[in-house]
Amino acid sequence: MGSLLHVSFSATQHSKLHRAYQLLFFHVHPFWLQLLYFVSISFFGFVILKALPMKTGMPMDLDLIFTSVSATTVSSMVAVEMESFSNPQLLLLTLLMLLGGEVFTSMLGLHFTYLKSKTKEAQAPHEHDDADKGKPAPSSSLQLTATTCMDDVDRVEQGFKDQPRYDRAFLTRLLLFIVLGYHVVVHLAGYSLMLVYLSVVSGARAVLAGKGISLHTFSVFTVVSTFASGGFMPNNEGMVAFRSFPGLLLLVMPHVLLGNTLFPVFLRLAIWALRRVTRRPELGELQSIGYDHLLTSRHTCFLAFTVAMFVLAQLLLFCAMEWGSDGLHGLTAAQKLVTALFMSVNSRHTGEMVVDLSTVSLVLTAVVVLYVVMMYLPPYTTFLPVEDDSDQQVGADQHHQKRVTSIWRKLLMSPLSCLAIFIAVVCITERRQISDDPLNFNILNITVEVISAYGNVGFSTGYSCGRQVTPDGGCRDTWVGFSGKWSWQGKLVLIAVMFYGRLKKFSMHGGEAWMIV
Repeated sequence: MGSLLHVSFSATQHSKLHRAYQLLFFHVHPFWLQLLYFVSISFFGFVILKALPMKTGMPMDLDLIFTSVSATTVSSMVAVEMESFSNPQLLLLTLLMLLGGEVFTSMLGLHFTYLKSKTKEAQAPHEHDDADKGKPAPSSSLQLTATTCMDDVDRVEQGFKDQPRYDRAFLTRLLLFIVLGYHVVVHLAGYSLMLVYLSVVSGARAVLAGKGISLHTFSVFTVVSTFASGGFMPNNEGMVAFRSFPGLLLLVMPHVLLGNTLFPVFLRLAIWALRRVTRRPELGELQSIGYDHLLTSRHTCFLAFTVAMFVLAQLLLFCAMEWGSDGLHGLTAAQKLVTALFMSVNSRHTGEMVVDLSTVSLVLTAVVVLYVVMMYLPPYTTFLPVEDDSDQQVGADQHHQKRVTSIWRKLLMSPLSCLAIFIAVVCITERRQISDDPLNFNILNITVEVISAYGNVGFSTGYSCGRQVTPDGGCRDTWVGFSGKWSWQGKLVLIAVMFYGRLKKFSMHGGEAWMIV
């Protein structure tokens, strides 16, 4: 009798857990799921960071929380010198950046979409007869992708209604394996090539040896950080220490594009190559899944063109205004060109710097302003002068299925308005430093830091004791970002900005209630 009661109790508990699982992952708005995901990883990252030994003294808890959030949201805002972390801590930061990267979180979204498809099929078997077995069952799809919101559900449903040949679970799982393969191949190739380069080039290897950083740790940390647009480097100076090694910069640079702004381009190229090799027709129908990184052919071409134009504009302005500056002093013409290209590619979302922005001349302020604009733009910003035919069809379908916009969405502010508020709040929290140290704590530097955190980039103007109006005898220049010198209130504001920036896809259409005429 007791055994039967125990079995009954276990079954009841299992049923409750199953219902809770269904409610959490299939009925909760994706915003709350992703917020819970990033907050949870940041918290556990902080706990483990604090438990692991450091090379130097343990920093304040707030700085460790700041670092964990920065790694999880792939923002690379530095509050603690990177060389203070031990090798296990560096590997932990690598894991946090891997889990927080756009491509990895999009794979989670595909996985949940696949699970929901299978669950729907299991719950309604009577809706599928043998004749319609290959047809998808229309249902909503939760997606944890880089640009998913609840209004995309109708588009996903309609895509599957128009697809009679393969069911949604099959196509979703196929795309999941393709993205996973893409993710693994890029990381393994990048790690191997970087390890070979460091093994061959003694000068670059000597830089790491002098800092006591393992070649393997540096290689895996840099590849993961760059692909995830994390921007962290295991050494204090970052890529500034390797500016005279253009080969290393050229090895790192492609990962910036492969994991961020050009991910849809290379994903479509990978699917095209697989289709040519395997001749599997289902590869040509993955577009119907509604995966937001898999753009239409025309949209993909215009995205590649837009990214190239942005990089070219930054490259030309940087070379025109900074070619003879102190930041590029001692480099050859080829090294300067690679350095300028590296900065231009990284300005969008990765934030790995070869030129220290804190040492630039006043003339370069124009370049800094351009970097602010680039950091503000979402990764898939596209100049699309010709409307896509598929977009027209999707728009017509959505016109009949569009849900009533909620009051909450109407009341959301635009990203630009939120950033203005964040900058104003930081100016309030740092008002004493703005008054006592105006050269470091000026509005441009604060704006760069906030926009960089919002764009999850990591560019920073830094802090210099030499710029203090009233010199402080106890001041010591350290390899931390400008925000590392902020008060605890300012750091908390920037943590909120990093979370907001990582989830900015949910507020891109904010401010619709405002009518400016």
